Amino acid sequence: MATNRRDFLRAIGLAGAASFAFARGFTTPDLLHAATRADDDDSGASRLRKAKQIRDRASALAFRRRMPTQKPNGEEKDYPYIATFTKGLPHNDLGEVDKRAYKKLLKALTSQKQRDFENIETGDKRLKNPMAGLTYHLEGPDPQQLALPAAPRIDEPENSAEMGELYWQALCRDIPFLEYENSATISEAIDDLSRFTRYKGPKAGSSITPSVIFRGTSDGCLVGPYISQFLWLDVPMGVRTLPGQLSSGTLSQRYRTTLGGTDYLTSYAFWQHRNSGGLDGNTPQYDSGTFYIRNGRDLAGAVQIDIPFQSAVNAAYIILSLGIPYGSGNPYRSSLTMDPFSTFGYPHVVCLVGEAALHAAHAVWYQKWFVHRRLRPETFAARIYNHLRGAANYSMIDSEILNSNVLPKIADYNLSLNGLGESTYLLPQAYPEGAPLHPAYASGHAAMIGAAVTVLKAFFDESFAFPNPVVTNSDGTALLPYSGTDASLMTVGGELNKLAYNIAMGRNWAGIHWRTDASEGLKLGETVAIRLLKELSLTFPEKHSYSLTTFTGKRITIRKR
Repeated sequence: MATNRRDFLRAIGLAGAASFAFARGFTTPDLLHAATRADDDDSGASRLRKAKQIRDRASALAFRRRMPTQKPNGEEKDYPYIATFTKGLPHNDLGEVDKRAYKKLLKALTSQKQRDFENIETGDKRLKNPMAGLTYHLEGPDPQQLALPAAPRIDEPENSAEMGELYWQALCRDIPFLEYENSATISEAIDDLSRFTRYKGPKAGSSITPSVIFRGTSDGCLVGPYISQFLWLDVPMGVRTLPGQLSSGTLSQRYRTTLGGTDYLTSYAFWQHRNSGGLDGNTPQYDSGTFYIRNGRDLAGAVQIDIPFQSAVNAAYIILSLGIPYGSGNPYRSSLTMDPFSTFGYPHVVCLVGEAALHAAHAVWYQKWFVHRRLRPETFAARIYNHLRGAANYSMIDSEILNSNVLPKIADYNLSLNGLGESTYLLPQAYPEGAPLHPAYASGHAAMIGAAVTVLKAFFDESFAFPNPVVTNSDGTALLPYSGTDASLMTVGGELNKLAYNIAMGRNWAGIHWRTDASEGLKLGETVAIRLLKELSLTFPEKHSYSLTTFTGKRITIRKR
């Protein structure tokens, strides 16, 4: 007997179909096929309705989040054509943008039409993907649904402190991290940076020390070696799924690196050439052999032309090969009959790392082009140079950087590179091309690795003690056991935070980003990943949760609702 109205009507329908079939000469198998197809059709429709309900719930979750107020720092209005990103457009001899060309860029950013972007005047090098921030997403937050705090202004002490740090990083690129304690240059950097009133780098108590200088500020960044374990350990080319099972091979994380002391854009004429989009000149000079990351130059080289989230994918394979457990909210940790795979297993986490990173890239590209348009450090250094040599009056520049002890050091270093009596205050760049052709704030690398690392912290037990940590020797040729007094304090979560800051700050070591580009980019990517995880949690049949510690130290849990 039919147990509900739907089954009752179906029974009537089948009875009618049977009478019709006998009248037409159809056989019993034909009837069974018709009945099965009817069941399948109904089941498929039910599945589609359920899928639509889940999509609607995810859409409603995203829709309830308000659109934030975007707050640029006002430099574009207060100091037009001076304090914003213009690289790649035509400029005068002072490196100030052609006003007509900049207005064409603003017109395109306002109209958001591709034909207006095609009318922008550029040099040989093209602008990097300004329309990416206009992308819509079908899951996770809309790229324009997030906001960054206003970036430090060139007339503020915080901007001076960030520029001072970048100058010192350029002078310290070739010093091995292991030798910071005994380096006279590091001591000079500490003394000078301590004079900046708004320096936001980490401190040991109230002091900058060799053990904390140039590091990140999240939990774990000040524990153990400067470089994360995930940037040193061999990367398995497969995943161990059974005890004792071996990987199919490993990838050594030794890098080809440029020669020490080979920095670029220290000559004013060549900086002008690059600033207006010039392509030719300055082929990089590489050291022989490959090396583990041992200093700032190596780290800058590792993130020059990389896929920004590749190191997080590598970290996932390393975590899995070390047998680090999944987080307590993984539904298969307690299952007696099932293992995770395409849900809550390694294919899931590795794919989601890239997906979250792509979402973060779109979000940060909107901030770069449509909100902040922060100038790159190399351009600010040119403003300092032209002001101090009397070629222009940029009296709005905060005095702390103008009076810094680092400027004479930079002038001497640039003179040694330029020769012919050309002493400049330009920021030595690790890359021959200098900064890429998109605005500085926030860092794309930071946003993407921030999202990717957040996924890893959500999937794995970040409190797990990191087993058998290593450190490279000073010449980067071998990995040795790390036996520092803080070795027992190193955790998976701490090393993931350190990885995120290493990738983000690696671009600072190159001279192309500011500290806040890194720190705020990481937090932006983290927010993207958390919101994406919340929406995707609606789609899985398993009861599950994710728990993680944010870059600012807050503990959060995401549960299926």
